Amino acid sequence: MPIRSESGPPPSTPTGFVAALATLLAFALGGCSRPALAPEPVRSVRTVTIAGSQLGGSVDYAAEVRARVESRLGFRVGGKMVSRSANLGDEVKAGQVLATLDAQDLRLGQDAARAAVQAARTAHEQAEAEFKRFKELRDQGFISAAELDRRESTTKSTRSQLDQAQALAGVQTNQARYGTLVADANGVVTAVEAESGAVLSAGATVLRVAQDGPRDVVFSVPEDQAGALRALQGRAGALSVTTWGADAATLPATVREVAAAADPVTRTFLVKADIGRTAVRLGRTATVSVALPPLSGAIKLPLSAVFEQQGKSTVWLLDKASMTVRAQPIQVVAAEGNQLVIGGGLTPGQQVVSAGVHVLTPGQKVAAYGVPQADAATSASAVVR
Repeated sequence: MPIRSESGPPPSTPTGFVAALATLLAFALGGCSRPALAPEPVRSVRTVTIAGSQLGGSVDYAAEVRARVESRLGFRVGGKMVSRSANLGDEVKAGQVLATLDAQDLRLGQDAARAAVQAARTAHEQAEAEFKRFKELRDQGFISAAELDRRESTTKSTRSQLDQAQALAGVQTNQARYGTLVADANGVVTAVEAESGAVLSAGATVLRVAQDGPRDVVFSVPEDQAGALRALQGRAGALSVTTWGADAATLPATVREVAAAADPVTRTFLVKADIGRTAVRLGRTATVSVALPPLSGAIKLPLSAVFEQQGKSTVWLLDKASMTVRAQPIQVVAAEGNQLVIGGGLTPGQQVVSAGVHVLTPGQKVAAYGVPQADAATSASAVVR
């Protein structure tokens, strides 16, 4: 039996249902839309007006107080050191015994030299006695003149041998005396480099002694400052030295030496400045201040005005007409206390934000610190119109 299909118009949709669907879609679309942004607040900032100033100040270096003369004392002969009476920090006097060597071999050498002198003296005395007898024989005509000349030469030879033996004996006497290490001058032991029982070669350092007398402050400067220190060399009171500690004192100093070559490791130049005969303790730490020449027209800003942006030192410049800020890169060349010396990027008369720099954005509206926000908003609105 064939199936019969009936076609006709679709049933009509109720009007209420369509209205409800439209309302639902409107609510859904309203929920997906972005809310309106709140207006950006007007920030209150402090500003400073750029003006040229007098740049002075000083450069400080860490230094150490040292003796003008510091001797490295050692034995003038080799041997085994058997005693050391001076220790680190001891004050020593000129002629004081500081250390001794085992003197047995030195005494034996001295005894051998004395025996050699005695033998040479005996030989010379015998040669002189024979020369006198042969001279008498020559006067009587029993021997020739040539034979007398030979005897005279023998006498002179033995005289020379005696002189040589006496000189060697003097050397051995000195060698025996060199087995005792004595202080050359008054001073303080600053280092001990050998202990009892050590076998030392001639000249090996045993002690370092800082001699009493003028004091130096020693410090290092970078290559770009070495020339300036050389220009101050010999000028009395060109530097100021301040010692550290509870009894700190400030002393004038004179540049005495500037190294001709840089240190191979630090690439700095060693400078020695004379502070005269003072009671400052050796090895004390001090600060050396080198005055900078005055420079007019320098631009200085407080530290709070500068921030870093994209690896560059930057400040915010204020546009007074629109009361907005813009970023301006600058070049910082030095620091002077709580201020920075600016080498470029700014001109006198510009206004720079000095506080609140880290919460600002380019083109942001700002107000001078101390002005009420309502007045600031009114002023900003008037500018916009």
